[in-house]
Amino acid sequence: MRPVTETSIPSAEQSLDEETPVTAATETEAASGESREKKAPADSDLFRQSEIAADYVEGLLDILDYDGDIDELVSGGRPVVEVVGGRLQNLVGQRGATLEALQELARLAVFRQTGTPSRLLLDVGGYRAARRKELAAVAKNAVEKVKEHGEPVRLEPMSAFERKCVHDVVNAMSGVESESEGVEPDRRIVVRPVTD
Repeated sequence: MRPVTETSIPSAEQSLDEETPVTAATETEAASGESREKKAPADSDLFRQSEIAADYVEGLLDILDYDGDIDELVSGGRPVVEVVGGRLQNLVGQRGATLEALQELARLAVFRQTGTPSRLLLDVGGYRAARRKELAAVAKNAVEKVKEHGEPVRLEPMSAFERKCVHDVVNAMSGVESESEGVEPDRRIVVRPVTD
């Protein structure tokens, strides 16, 4: 087995669910005409990542003696693995904490076989789709409060997946903006009016 160095895999602070900030290196690539899209993996590579992750998750289900149907697909330019079946709530955990951990393990399994970090999204029992709807309502409620009172609204701490869902909803609305503040696991979103 080859040794793993600190730079081999993304650290916990480098969530693959959030957008990568623009750096001098990415600005240089843009100036030289290189596009990040050219470096994006092909759908066949992304599907291969979802297959690797699905095999890993299937192995876990076998060990735990859980039954579930596993689907591998590519959606929104990222590999996705969906597990559907009864008696899977323990794989989601409180507020999706276990699901987040399983997703990280599946990403590491993909990295181990491909040597490339993955933006794999794992969903169990439709939890992420349901949570996305809840978070859209939370974001819209926060936007209404900001527009009504003109004061920033701080939301409860959220995972990277949850924060991205809220940012997407807030960014689609006019007159407000959002940003994340704090350090994991207490990182949260602040929604505020846009200042001119």
